[in-house]
Amino acid sequence: MQQSHAYNDTRLALTTRVLDAKARKDLSWQDLADDTGLSLAYVTAALLGQHPLPAAAAQTVGDKLELDAADVAALQIIPLRGSLSGVPTDPTIYRFYEMIQIYGTTLKALVHEQFGDGIISAINFKLDIKKVEDPEGGSRAVVTLDGKFLPLRPF
Repeated sequence: MQQSHAYNDTRLALTTRVLDAKARKDLSWQDLADDTGLSLAYVTAALLGQHPLPAAAAQTVGDKLELDAADVAALQIIPLRGSLSGVPTDPTIYRFYEMIQIYGTTLKALVHEQFGDGIISAINFKLDIKKVEDPEGGSRAVVTLDGKFLPLRPF
């Protein structure tokens, strides 16, 4: 039977154990996502406490991290989602917050103009990040947010 968390306490403790094992074993997020059949972004988010893993993927990750059976089972529980409250203080996360502060209304206006009244789903969603060389020097981060448009349905 599928289980669900009501609080973040136990999931935060599990995430700490995952991060400790990942560091101790010198594994990358990609190393952990390999052989799960899931995307890098999904597995990373799951291991950071934002998604449940299917049983086979949880076992694969658990084996790589040498987690016990209880932790492998806990990776399969639906978490209480949302890891941020208030304005983020981490500089990398803050820059995404800043992008939304500056371009959020632009994105909303363009979505509504092109699609109509509705939202872009974060449930039926894909995320990708790629490092590309900048022709002007250095590197650029290309972040793709790919969500299904869900129209408002009057009732």
